[in-house]
Amino acid sequence: MTQNRSFLRNFFLHKCLFALTFWNHVSRSMEDEPFTSVSNNFPEDGSNQKIKSLPLLDTKSYQSKVNFDWVVIQNTTESLSLSEITNHNVKKLVALLSNFRQGSRLQNLTLTNVSVDWNALMEIFQTVWHSSIEYFNISSVTQLSEIRRYHFDYSGTSMKALTMKKIQLTDLYFSQDDLYRIFADMNIADMTIADSEMIHMLCPSSKSPFRYLNFLKNDLTDFLFQNCDNLLQLETLILQKNKCESLHKVSFMTSRMRSLQYLDISNNLLRHDGAGVRCQWAESLSELDLSFNQLADAVFECLPVNVKRLSLQSNQISTVPRGMVELKSLEALNLASNRLADLPGCGGFTSLQFLNVEMNSILTPSADFFQSCPRVRELQAGHNPFKCSCELQAFIGLERQSGGKLSGWPAAYVCEYPEGLRGTELKDFHLSQLACNTTLLLVTALLLTLVLVAVVAFLCIYLDVPWYVRMTWQWTQTKRRAWHSPPGDGGPVLQFHAFISYSERDSLWVKEELIPSLEKGEGCIQLCQHERDFIPGKSIVENIINCIEKSYKSIFVLSPNFVQSEWCHYELYFAHHKLFSENSNSLILILLEPIPPYLIPARYHKLKALMAKRTYLEWPKERSKRALFWANLRAAISINLPKADENRCEETD
Repeated sequence: MTQNRSFLRNFFLHKCLFALTFWNHVSRSMEDEPFTSVSNNFPEDGSNQKIKSLPLLDTKSYQSKVNFDWVVIQNTTESLSLSEITNHNVKKLVALLSNFRQGSRLQNLTLTNVSVDWNALMEIFQTVWHSSIEYFNISSVTQLSEIRRYHFDYSGTSMKALTMKKIQLTDLYFSQDDLYRIFADMNIADMTIADSEMIHMLCPSSKSPFRYLNFLKNDLTDFLFQNCDNLLQLETLILQKNKCESLHKVSFMTSRMRSLQYLDISNNLLRHDGAGVRCQWAESLSELDLSFNQLADAVFECLPVNVKRLSLQSNQISTVPRGMVELKSLEALNLASNRLADLPGCGGFTSLQFLNVEMNSILTPSADFFQSCPRVRELQAGHNPFKCSCELQAFIGLERQSGGKLSGWPAAYVCEYPEGLRGTELKDFHLSQLACNTTLLLVTALLLTLVLVAVVAFLCIYLDVPWYVRMTWQWTQTKRRAWHSPPGDGGPVLQFHAFISYSERDSLWVKEELIPSLEKGEGCIQLCQHERDFIPGKSIVENIINCIEKSYKSIFVLSPNFVQSEWCHYELYFAHHKLFSENSNSLILILLEPIPPYLIPARYHKLKALMAKRTYLEWPKERSKRALFWANLRAAISINLPKADENRCEETD
């Protein structure tokens, strides 16, 4: 028994070595063959079991490029990739694929760089259709000859999915039925025809098993599948990068696809102007991609009512009209790269959970967004030209209130305006509550105004500002009349050496001491006294102003009685006004009696300033010092007047 086992083992190894030697010989003899294939050309006498056991050839995947040699392989291969298929080696390919009948393990076939006649191409498809292959990918195909009708046998296939990319037709004049009918009636679940400049596709002749159709990057138009009733099982339809223009026609196309759930028609030329056109969408449609089209606000009049995920990115939408649409099932809405000026409300989107409004024209987003959209779990609003102002402060607070619902925070949220804050992240932008709270600002401004008014009123009362204003007005009016009066009619000509201002209680000293001492003797000093020199008919204030204007000096007899006199205050004010308006040294202060500071009212602040800055003559109590007092006073008012009143001097003498 042991010897028999040893004999069988040696015999088997001998056979394996023979097979390898045969393989090397065949490989060297086929070096000039431009096509590579996988074949099974052994007799059906059980020797397949021997070749199957060779570890070198027991593979699950095999890939072949140009100038690959013949390979002997059994049914263990699951994926096969071949390239450079031409009319010269297409029959060998068909012969190779014919060996993979149903029941074989080969499931995936990929062919690239195929350049064959129409009939050869159909023969490849027909062979694949009756093989064990389930997933067939063919790309970079050039059809060389005239397209003619081909009777395709769809029966008994294992095929599940067909993918064709970059198909080039050299025959420009052919019947659409001869070409498109072959693919429209394929009894498979998934079919992709991409990047092939396809201009049309027919409706299947009978109820189609298609569940997935992908026509990416072709030239399909609105006429696709119009009035087609045979795509009842279709769930996914991709028409990205085609030339569809009417959203209404697209909706009508889907209305008969009872199972359609996903439609991608992005990167087309879609428009919708409304105009009362009613759109008809498949009721089963739950996900719709309309991005990168030319749709405006009217698109919200033409949307499937049961859609859950909707993309309108990169269109021309400026606002989401309220009351125009009610999408109660909508959970995700993408409005990025449009022209929105504010966040849309959720009045018509009661189930909305995700919203993308990035790269719009939103300056100051509404702060009440999450209140109107309580179910939103994520908001993408970054990369907008935010205007950093008080209105934006409330939106910035949303990030803290929402618990991280702002996607991309903080890097995607940057100030664009004003220019001084450009580039500042919103998280670093802060304004005081007073600057942004209008009510608080108004209340604060009102309080400050009231305080200011109160302070001004207090100062006006304390400093007697209304009195000064009234006196200034009277002085201005008197000056104006004086300067506009004719010469010799009260004009501003000096007539007196000095005007005497005193309290009526000090009149005895003025009449018995001051006037006689100055008006008698040398020089004939002329004094202006209100009792004898005021002009009847004029107001007291006007007389005071005229007398001060016509006097070279103004003598003020200061005493506690003086600061209690209202008229003395007037006279002091006008004299002081003349002092500054004419830049003259016309004031003479005589302190008849000492004045305690506490007796001087607040409105006599000018008197306080004058007594502090100017030298005044103090009336001496000792008689021996009075001669010097009068001499100093005479010297202070000594001047030659242009017109002397000789009669007054004579009367004094």
